[in-house]
Amino acid sequence: MSAPTTLPPFATTYSPQLPELMLQLQCSIAITTYQANKLVLISPVDAEKLTQLPRSFNGPMGIAVQGDKMVLASKDEVTVFENSVDLAKHYPNKTNTYDSLWLPRLTFYTGRVDMHDIAFGHDGIYAINTSFSCVCKINGNYNFIPVWQPPFISKLVSEDQCHLNGLVMVNDKPKYITALGQTNTPQGWRENITTGGILMDVETNEVILSGLAMPHSPKMYNKELYMLLSAKGEFIKADMANKTYTVIKKFDGFCRGLAFYNDYAFIAFSKLRKNSSTFAKLSFSETANFAGIKIIHMPTGAQVAEITYQNSVDEIYDMVVLPGMIRPNILNTSNDIYKHSLSIPGQTFWADFGKDDL
Repeated sequence: MSAPTTLPPFATTYSPQLPELMLQLQCSIAITTYQANKLVLISPVDAEKLTQLPRSFNGPMGIAVQGDKMVLASKDEVTVFENSVDLAKHYPNKTNTYDSLWLPRLTFYTGRVDMHDIAFGHDGIYAINTSFSCVCKINGNYNFIPVWQPPFISKLVSEDQCHLNGLVMVNDKPKYITALGQTNTPQGWRENITTGGILMDVETNEVILSGLAMPHSPKMYNKELYMLLSAKGEFIKADMANKTYTVIKKFDGFCRGLAFYNDYAFIAFSKLRKNSSTFAKLSFSETANFAGIKIIHMPTGAQVAEITYQNSVDEIYDMVVLPGMIRPNILNTSNDIYKHSLSIPGQTFWADFGKDDL
């Protein structure tokens, strides 16, 4: 009798056609999992195999990319990264392996304010400050600068009154938000957690949709707004004019984390938390045990591929597609190797790198 096989950390299964699809799209995927304290890069090795690169961060949540800049919200920090193709090529541990390398350039110490979605704006970094029920700016002058609160929130206080979570930027300005309730008491949203969600217009303070089933991950695609109703497992498109929505796809699982690239939607899923009275009420509570990503072809609505985590990853919060990157790398500040990566205008260096640093 053979001994049971022990799976390596972050073991996955995936559709056979997925590596080839990602090669055709010329992209990689980055996911955040606060449960595992990791940001994970998923990339195609060739037309038959994927590879992963998990990096440790403390409770990573929202992630955004704009050109060669990336921003990541974590437990009590916001980190800005810069991509360097030159430093990637000469990465000391594996030269001529990576086509991009995300390097930490700035860290903002926000304190524990439970940042969720984050985005680059026309004049800086914007984020959802869930603890203080506001949209805020991050610039290093303060822990955060409040710029907007829902009108039903009467004061700025660290009480997570409506569980603000999602942020949509239009013309590089905050335009839409999602929240799990319209409540004005400490964690008041929990009372109707599966039915009290809203979509709001930041500029007009108008509630566009209400009664939503745990809305998350609002995103613009072809000038229309899409999001996920996590408690129903629904991928929806909002009709802003008529204040209704259309279900694009229904899943048997808790969906949270959405990204679009070309004709495809990438949708992340989390396992349900054990012993949770909230999750026990969901229609798929007995059957949903899936953490991973499903990829939907938008013109047809067909699911074309998926990735399933067999261990390590139970909950995913956010996800972005990295265009033009087949083998990206990212460095955190837990390992001193990042200190050796030096960049100045027109030149890059790996400085003073000895065998003790490997």
